[in-house]
Amino acid sequence: MPRTPGRDACRAYAGRNYEEDAAMLPLAGIRVIEVGQALAGPLAGAIMADMGADVIKVEKPDGGDDARGWGPPFGPDGVTSLYFHGQNRNKRSIRLDLKRAEDVEALHRLCESADILVQNLRAGVVEEIGIGPAAMTARHPRLVYCSIWAFGNAGPMRMRPGFDPLLQAYGGMMSVTGRPQDPPTFAGASINDKATGMFTVIGALGLLRRREVTGRGGVVDTSLFETAVHWVEGQVNNHLATGDVPKRHGTGGAVIVPYQVFDTADRPLCLAAGNDRLWARCAQVLGHAEWAADERFAKGPARVRNKAELIPMIAQVLLTRPRDAWIAALEAAGVPCSPVNDIGEVVASEQFAAMDMVQPLPGGGPRVVGLPISFDGVRPRPARGAPALGEHDAEVLGRGG
Repeated sequence: MPRTPGRDACRAYAGRNYEEDAAMLPLAGIRVIEVGQALAGPLAGAIMADMGADVIKVEKPDGGDDARGWGPPFGPDGVTSLYFHGQNRNKRSIRLDLKRAEDVEALHRLCESADILVQNLRAGVVEEIGIGPAAMTARHPRLVYCSIWAFGNAGPMRMRPGFDPLLQAYGGMMSVTGRPQDPPTFAGASINDKATGMFTVIGALGLLRRREVTGRGGVVDTSLFETAVHWVEGQVNNHLATGDVPKRHGTGGAVIVPYQVFDTADRPLCLAAGNDRLWARCAQVLGHAEWAADERFAKGPARVRNKAELIPMIAQVLLTRPRDAWIAALEAAGVPCSPVNDIGEVVASEQFAAMDMVQPLPGGGPRVVGLPISFDGVRPRPARGAPALGEHDAEVLGRGG
């Protein structure tokens, strides 16, 4: 097999000429217009910018993207949030008041040379101001037009606004997250926003590929609601088949046992014996090889049925030794397991350093996590930091403030 370049190659890449490197990125030559704010739309733009696209961020003149103020903490200027820096690197910012006909016309002129438009404005706004998908694709037939909705492009909730926690609640995710005795809990990361941004990029790239054949663009619709349902598709499929309503299992899995976090003598660990072979090895490490032969626990479905009996037995054994001792023994036997790290521990880990994911933004910007994709063994590096509001008005629009 060919050797994949590692961290040293990434460092060497960082020292090369940016213009030469950018020309080799997969979306070099693609222009994206981002009429977005907050997270889902800007994240889609950030992914495409990191992959080499020229992303022009359209912001309202009065304050721009609301995420600019989502702090503290703030970046070096003391005004722009670190959140904004992370999601808007590599872009150019222009100001357009899309309630003004002349600024809508300026957007049309930009779209004449654009390949993709991403918008996540409040539902109905784009039709009100004349930049909805029908109008834009009629005037710009090669344009790939991406709409990001809260609840979707159809149905009685089509026009409702929504934020990530609301869709985790409405989409059923909270009902299966956490321990049975706890109140409904949402994930610590904005997983609906982020996944919707990723699905938007996937859809846009799909239509770009189709455009190579047909010569025409099209419309991509995504929504936080559809993403939320996609996250719980397994539970939905089970409900459709059985009529049962899935419950919360804490850190445990519903159909795999053991597959959860356990306390040890000092700190918790996550144990994932994902099949009968791994379970047999796990039982051996725990000092109870007989469990793997016990008809109550030998096979996966039996372990699920007898979970209430088996889990306390495993928990009692794991309390007898410190976490690191158990991890060493489990890893030696090939049983998947992990410490339960906080963010500081993740950042301090050798694996985090080895993957070289942190990238300083040019121009004295903060350090941020880079794109979680490498091309030919190299992670794309930012060409520029997050733009100031309207920083590229003259460059893109030929006009000043």
